[in-house]
Amino acid sequence: MLFRRPTRPVPSPRTADHRMAGTRRLPRSHGPVLPGALLLLPLALFAMVQRGEAASRNSTLDISHDGRWLAVANRDAGSTTVIDLADGRTLREIPLGLHPEGVCFIGRTSRFAVAVHGADYVAVCDAATGRIEQKIPVFDEPYGVIDSPDGATLYVTLEYPGRVAEIDVSTGRVRRELPAGRFPRGIARAPDGNRVYVSEYYTATVHAVDPVRGTIIRSWSGASTDNLARQLTHHPRRNKLYLPHIRSRVTAVHGTGSIFPYVTVISPDAVETPRRRIPMDAFRGNLVTANPWETAISPDGRWLAVVFSGTDDMFLCRVLDDDYRELEDAGYRRLGHNPRAAVFSPDGRRLYVLNALDFEVIGLSVPKLEEEVRWKVCRNPLPPDVHRGKILFYSARPPMSTRRWIACSSCHPDGDADGRTWHNPEGLRNTPPLFGLAWTHPLHWSADRDEVQDFEHTIRSPLMLGLGLIRGQPAPALGPPNRGRSRDLDALAAYTTSHTFTLSPHARDGLSEAARRGRELFFRADVGCAECHRGPFYTDSTLRRPFAKHDVGTGKDDPTEKMGPAYDTPTLLGVYRSAPYLHHGKAATLLDVLTTFNKGDRHGRTSHLSQSQLQDLVEFLKSLPYEDPVAAARRAGLKPVPDAPPSVISSARAPADVTIESTGVRARSRGP
Repeated sequence: MLFRRPTRPVPSPRTADHRMAGTRRLPRSHGPVLPGALLLLPLALFAMVQRGEAASRNSTLDISHDGRWLAVANRDAGSTTVIDLADGRTLREIPLGLHPEGVCFIGRTSRFAVAVHGADYVAVCDAATGRIEQKIPVFDEPYGVIDSPDGATLYVTLEYPGRVAEIDVSTGRVRRELPAGRFPRGIARAPDGNRVYVSEYYTATVHAVDPVRGTIIRSWSGASTDNLARQLTHHPRRNKLYLPHIRSRVTAVHGTGSIFPYVTVISPDAVETPRRRIPMDAFRGNLVTANPWETAISPDGRWLAVVFSGTDDMFLCRVLDDDYRELEDAGYRRLGHNPRAAVFSPDGRRLYVLNALDFEVIGLSVPKLEEEVRWKVCRNPLPPDVHRGKILFYSARPPMSTRRWIACSSCHPDGDADGRTWHNPEGLRNTPPLFGLAWTHPLHWSADRDEVQDFEHTIRSPLMLGLGLIRGQPAPALGPPNRGRSRDLDALAAYTTSHTFTLSPHARDGLSEAARRGRELFFRADVGCAECHRGPFYTDSTLRRPFAKHDVGTGKDDPTEKMGPAYDTPTLLGVYRSAPYLHHGKAATLLDVLTTFNKGDRHGRTSHLSQSQLQDLVEFLKSLPYEDPVAAARRAGLKPVPDAPPSVISSARAPADVTIESTGVRARSRGP
């Protein structure tokens, strides 16, 4: 479970055999439009096309073994959609819960698994019937899911606390949890199933896990700048792994040259140079791309597709068997808004791509990349301003950026932080997550902005080199409001403030005894944590002037600091998984915040506490939020900022029932 979630509700359920509006088929370029289902391969031919014992990889798109069904996870809609490729129609949409991510068909069946990242369970659905057959609870934040070659086992990355859940498909139970590093997302396996590989999201480190022994047997670390590696693909015939990610070069002042797109190729059997990083911004001449999200490889291993969510395009690469260049340019295609996934058909002649913010899947011919088919997979669940704002937030194209190399989402994907501390012109700045932002203005560690619209200055700055969203010059930050001067800028503010919290997994069954003791310490006058970290969001940050900034003794830790030593009080909600801490990011753990970086008791009075008391205090901090902050804010008469969409007023409550009318199965999702 992510502790911070966008707040749109799960859409109304679709009944079985529902044909989505907007489905249309397009002719192949070399022939006329074919009527009806004749455009697609007939079912008899699908039965002849088999995946074989191919390698598996995590994705938000997957195709069944016989090639008949295509399943897609609809993150914003909280659902999964099944497309019948045999007759070319969108068959059904199944509501699941908050933020489904990974999808994987199980063995040679019509059943598929979905990792419901925001609701902490894995759903097993049947594409043929639309039924949810199993709901398998996991500890927290399931992201990628793959199956074993025989389809008897599922392997699911748990981003927090950093494990792989091994699930027995027959019983629907977690057999055990395997070590997987820190914040794993990507997962793939070799064709024989003897190795499971996982990638760490914030470091792009790849681990090889022995599924028999249940241990990490080897790891391949990248450069210290490698970041945001959410997906991993294994070659179907060779022991090669393909890892899309970005480079976050935090020492680049003003962001010049700080973020670049890469595909790293890992050769587990290589003695020398097992890891090669291929820059995607120079792969096709001088065409710059941004934010590679996923790769897909054809069943015969000849083609690799890379989709870029920031520049709305993709590369088709020819896979080389040279252990040196690895990939060669073979094609380019402009796509729709925010492409996030791709998958090849079993015969390798078609590539399906998910344009996430168009809520559609398109089918492209291979290798010409000509559009052949298009389906709407769900309705747009976002309010118009939030939807427009999200498109802008993920865009590295004009007017947001003229050089196409950075988007807001390059550092804040889906409202998360990027786990980095940047060397900004004002000093070291740890990237904060965006959750609860509607309630926690002003902005930045130095409280130097009082509305999201002030980020017009960032768009126009040397960081993004954008054209801007306001006609004319923006008002100075902290000056007259920029709100209301640009519909697009107001939409960007609406999306940015739409992210909300859900409850900590450490408080799923209420506060532990240690956390209860820590809570007593937190609110004790002689400890003083609640003097600044107070209220429903555990911060005294408000828009009342002068802003409530505090000198907690950390300003002199950074010799490059220009704006300290007093800083805005950050919320403590969700700190269990938002390390590193403090404005300079030098505190690696919560205990470090309370001890190593609290000299002189200026950041709470903790020097008189025993080690066991300090651990209790940490346990309480890890449990935040253990109750709904929005409900508490409403009871206290607090209001979100004017830009916030109405959905942030809804409670960030514990799981709520969702009834699936077409099957009669009841699912539970966390969040509104």
